Amino acid sequence: MIHIGNAPCSWGAFELNQGQQPVPYSQVLDEMQAAGYEGTDLGDWGYMPTDPAQLKEALQKRSLHLISAFVPVNFKEKASLPEAEIRALETARLLSAVEGTSAFLVLSDLNGHSPIRTLNAGRIRPEMGLLPFQWQSYASGVEQVARIVKEETGIQTVFHHHCAGYVETRGEVGMLLDYTDPDLVGLCLDTGHYQFAGGDPVRLFQVFADRVRLVHFKDCDPLLAARSREEGWDYSESIRQGIFCELGQGDVDFPAVKAELEKIDYQGWIVVEQDQLPGRGTPLESARRNRDFIRSIGL
Repeated sequence: MIHIGNAPCSWGAFELNQGQQPVPYSQVLDEMQAAGYEGTDLGDWGYMPTDPAQLKEALQKRSLHLISAFVPVNFKEKASLPEAEIRALETARLLSAVEGTSAFLVLSDLNGHSPIRTLNAGRIRPEMGLLPFQWQSYASGVEQVARIVKEETGIQTVFHHHCAGYVETRGEVGMLLDYTDPDLVGLCLDTGHYQFAGGDPVRLFQVFADRVRLVHFKDCDPLLAARSREEGWDYSESIRQGIFCELGQGDVDFPAVKAELEKIDYQGWIVVEQDQLPGRGTPLESARRNRDFIRSIGL
């Protein structure tokens, strides 16, 4: 059975919120429940309670599950790994205490850290990427964190390809998966990020179906994507402009994505994400419309 969740980033609570304060987590959880969702991502560490009993109570009060937690890491720099292991384990222990081993640790690059990747999000050229010898080091770091998380908590790790990071394009997703052990690292496939990156999410499903373990439903406004490329927006400006629109308002072919999920008999979570800055948009109304859209395609 497929379950539908949402995430705090749809209410402005995420790592690239440009220092603005999002609404309280209690309001976000109340509105997720009201909009018809079954679960939530943890959001940035410290946004929701990090005491397992307190978090579990807050979720159970609203009949919500804890689906996953996002941990960005500067995998390009080996020196970042000791701290990354500490943060990943702390997060995984919280996931395990609240939800057991059904939750996912979502690793990603430290998005927005590289100036060239941030400036050129959505229009990455090969020369902006990692060199061949760097991929092995990068991927071994991902595996290292995933291994210690699995050994110590039983939590499964997925990697989130993401604009403004070093794993954005089709080739980069392929390199990361080629260099990592499928038993340790799955794929969190994000439809909107891959669409903005110039790819076809349906094709990505077809190529990497055996690695897909978590799915983010995110749409991408084609007119804003074109403006971003033409006017040279950086990733933050694209977010500020609303690049990730409500589901069904962009150019992601969600019925085709659903068909691919059915082909692999996907039995897991779809997490809706509509990244927007605090105070922007209409989060509750958007969450309701996004849930209605998903129902309209049979999910």
